[in-house]
Amino acid sequence: MSPEILSSAIAQASSRSLSVIDLIRAAEAVRASHGLPGVLALYAAWIDANRDNPLLYAVLFNYGVALTDAGDLAAAAARLNEVLAINPGFLPAHINLGRLHERGGDSGAAVRLWSEALATLAPVTGAAITHKTTALNQIARVTEDAGQDEIAEEMLRQSLDIQPDQREALQHYVALRQRQCEWPVLQPWDRVERPRLLTGMSPLSMAAHADDPMLHLAVAWNYNRRDVGLPGDGLITSHWAAREVRGRRLRVGYLSSDLREHAVGHLTAELFECHDFEAVEVFAYYSGPPADDAISRRIRSSVHHWTDLTAFGDSEAARRIADDGIQILVDLNGYTREGRTKVVAMRPAPVIVNWLGYPGTMGSPYHHYIVADDWVIPPESEAFYSEKVLRLACYQPNDRKRVVAETRPSRAEAGLPEQAMVYCCFNGLHKLTHPTFERWLTILERVPGSVLWLLSGTEGAQARLRDLAAGRDVDPARLIFAGKLANPFHLARYPLADLFLDTQPYGAHTTASDALWMGVPVLTLSGRSFASRVCGSLVRAVGMPDMACATAEEYVDRAVALGRDRERLAEYRQRLAERRDTCRLFDTPSLAGELETLYRRMWADFEAGALPVPRLEGLDAYLEVGAEADHEQSNPFAEEGYARWWRERLGRRNAMRPIPPRPPFADDLE
Repeated sequence: MSPEILSSAIAQASSRSLSVIDLIRAAEAVRASHGLPGVLALYAAWIDANRDNPLLYAVLFNYGVALTDAGDLAAAAARLNEVLAINPGFLPAHINLGRLHERGGDSGAAVRLWSEALATLAPVTGAAITHKTTALNQIARVTEDAGQDEIAEEMLRQSLDIQPDQREALQHYVALRQRQCEWPVLQPWDRVERPRLLTGMSPLSMAAHADDPMLHLAVAWNYNRRDVGLPGDGLITSHWAAREVRGRRLRVGYLSSDLREHAVGHLTAELFECHDFEAVEVFAYYSGPPADDAISRRIRSSVHHWTDLTAFGDSEAARRIADDGIQILVDLNGYTREGRTKVVAMRPAPVIVNWLGYPGTMGSPYHHYIVADDWVIPPESEAFYSEKVLRLACYQPNDRKRVVAETRPSRAEAGLPEQAMVYCCFNGLHKLTHPTFERWLTILERVPGSVLWLLSGTEGAQARLRDLAAGRDVDPARLIFAGKLANPFHLARYPLADLFLDTQPYGAHTTASDALWMGVPVLTLSGRSFASRVCGSLVRAVGMPDMACATAEEYVDRAVALGRDRERLAEYRQRLAERRDTCRLFDTPSLAGELETLYRRMWADFEAGALPVPRLEGLDAYLEVGAEADHEQSNPFAEEGYARWWRERLGRRNAMRPIPPRPPFADDLE
């Protein structure tokens, strides 16, 4: 670009010879040649010379956007206030100024501005609809962050009532209802039907909603297709630096936003320390919020290379990983918050692995392997996973160096009755389903005087659970909610409980291994899906396979029997104390060695040209069929059996519109 572009454009702006349209075109050219400083200078010159222009408010708005991009938020806010002084009904200024107030910590002012924008809307036009849904969604996001879930839910409902096909709004709406224990979660209305709510769910919400691994695969595939999308120009396919790597060590990269004070950080901290650095060169790629906690520092000090990708764009991040010569990239996020799946979609390494952070299949064309164990994914369930399944002895790593507070609270200090049977579950309330809670109430009914100790949620969620208990003639006071504490203090209170009761279909993962480490037996119900089987793997790995139940009836009966026999529970606690330091669950050095063996196997596949190819054909039909089941029943497949239910409905669908074949269901899934 010619260096004269900026000076010429400023001269024209100052002489009032640039129309607004010409100004916008000139600004684009100046941005390409001189960057943001040039754009700011051009807009400032035009505004100074054109104060009487009827479109001044639009130029001031563009100037405010440019100032925001440049990081001068105070000046940006001043310009947007000028816009509203000239044209109070200009909705984009309301929305952007609200965002600036939010970034400055004044969420109340942000909500007031967005509410004013809503109040000014009258004409039903495409632009008006977009502005209104944007304002509603912004209010929902801020009120959700502030813990005002009921307001956030209502805002999203209004937004979806206007425009039902908003993917992000649907995902947040369903997740809010799950977190608030609003059952049924999928409550349709005239503008939004139930299948739309179900197929619009995020994969993580689906894991807590349905014990249906075939539907999980279809939802993950649909999410990848619609929400992650194609990698565009950033795709890396044939010029990995990894091809030039030679030597005995594999270059393994771990990509995660959670290598910090987070469940994944706690699980993996010791794993990084246990890697054989003669066998693997470890790269950590961090993509989360700023973190300088003990876990983050510990991981940074134990890996060979630490790179913070938070400020990197997707293409830049993918290029960095590729240029580092990473041979095997382990995606520790999957479809979880702050995951960088769009980076993974660019294929920055020859081999890509799904492990640990997301409990299920990715349904993507670029995740080659999923790491599990023989309980989490039994051989007959492999058809439900797009990745090739490779297995450890136990799927989950653990940290034997957990920090536990020295001071252990008493039951009285925790608000628990001294002599009662204390059942506990410290899973987040978003994992709790109506059938699981009804089972818990049955257990309380059959074990007089027992209490249920739960992790706290919103006031609305806790009130709903107490009301449901009262409706079953169970004293609501027998539900006791534990406030959230820092992890060392949270671990220290675990031994106050007698028995941990797992949720279903999304069971305990880190919370279960924490309970077992602290000597609290865990009772779980293993279903069909990945998320519902992890806890069963953990109790088996600690030497208690009888604590993984196969049916809801067995789960309830065993919880009742243990609640009535405290001596037997004491035997379980003694077994945990004796086996903790030798059992498979907490043998992190062995897991690290097994993982390195899997990595060598993966790389051998790549070198032999034998990388697995994900099978994704026909999943649109599976999504359509899977949406027919009402998973908020206790067992939607009870009458026909799981595999038969799917076969019959797929058969009917195939008769109308043929479906590309997928691997058949195994007979023993009935």
